[in-house]
Amino acid sequence: MAVAAKSKRKTAAKPKLRAVKTGGKPPAPQFESLQQIGLAAWRKLTPAVWDHLVGGADSETTLRRNRAALDALALRQRVLVDVRNIDLRTSLLGQPMAFPVFPAPVGGFLSKVHHEGGPAVARAAVSRGTQAFIATAAKPSLEAAQAAVKQPLIFQLYVRGDRGWVEGVLDRVKAAGYGALCVTVDRNFYGRRERDLVSELPVREEFGDQSFQASLNWKDLVWMKERVGLPLIAKGIATAEDAVLAVEHGADVVYVSNHGGRQLDHAQGSIEVLPEVVKAVGSRAEVVVDGGILRGTDVVKALCLGARAVGVGKLLGWALTADGEAGVARMLELMEIEVRTALGLMGVTSIKQLNPDWVRSVPVLGMPSAVSAYPMLADAVRRHAR
Repeated sequence: MAVAAKSKRKTAAKPKLRAVKTGGKPPAPQFESLQQIGLAAWRKLTPAVWDHLVGGADSETTLRRNRAALDALALRQRVLVDVRNIDLRTSLLGQPMAFPVFPAPVGGFLSKVHHEGGPAVARAAVSRGTQAFIATAAKPSLEAAQAAVKQPLIFQLYVRGDRGWVEGVLDRVKAAGYGALCVTVDRNFYGRRERDLVSELPVREEFGDQSFQASLNWKDLVWMKERVGLPLIAKGIATAEDAVLAVEHGADVVYVSNHGGRQLDHAQGSIEVLPEVVKAVGSRAEVVVDGGILRGTDVVKALCLGARAVGVGKLLGWALTADGEAGVARMLELMEIEVRTALGLMGVTSIKQLNPDWVRSVPVLGMPSAVSAYPMLADAVRRHAR
């Protein structure tokens, strides 16, 4: 089945790419759009790994809601505004960012799509003036990712052992020079990702004893922050109630996420949850979000609803697949171009001007999916469905 599917993919129309000179290396493709990055990844990946990147838990309702909730918001457009200069700058925990998009912590699959994994993502993010989250499962090691750049990165923790194991990891994080600790709090049970179960892709390697993650509680977050001595980010917040608890237990950043629709099935889309979290947190912590973000307009919508910055996950995996570090850097550059273009057409000269008045609720068109934001990719996948 995998061989046949790969053969069919070669017949898909290939958008032309400009060759870019890279010294003594073969010319690298210069992607002109995010769609081309997605198409390049789709052609390169085996069906099992592709399904892992685009799939969700059980019925994949949460995954589709991420996209549907973004599509249910329309941007308002003001005209006759001088938009020659647009300020996209923001910051996260005091670290300046040239624009409000960052590679989300996507973990083990980085090494499945590219041999460098974490270091490649770190270098690409820093080269574009933004931040990167490095996951526990990122290869070759947490030290290698931080050593690849001079800017402090953010480490994302999965709890895979007892308190002694956690202490060891936190000590390594501090010694490596990371600038913050992000604890994922929505994976106390591992979601049933049926695409992976059917394909038998070994995605749960080195996950350790699940009971340690299952027993995680708010007091553990307090202890972790005290142990590592770094700002704390709570990732996986999906309600106002838990946002308040996160702040009360020391979170400096509340990270709204539903794990890309890969954990609780039939949950709300991340962008739906964002307004209630922003309201609950107020000025006591910064708020970031991920979940189905594939376009610059998605980023703008999240900023309108109060996010300080926005993470990309699937798109990161596709970009790393498409062209390694250069692919991730180009993806971030194209995302910045899309954000800037959207703001220019809206008549906005700074992201600081954005607020909920810039969006309106509208009916959703078509059938939302993990690839519906990219019509060319969606057409290719549909034509060559296995």
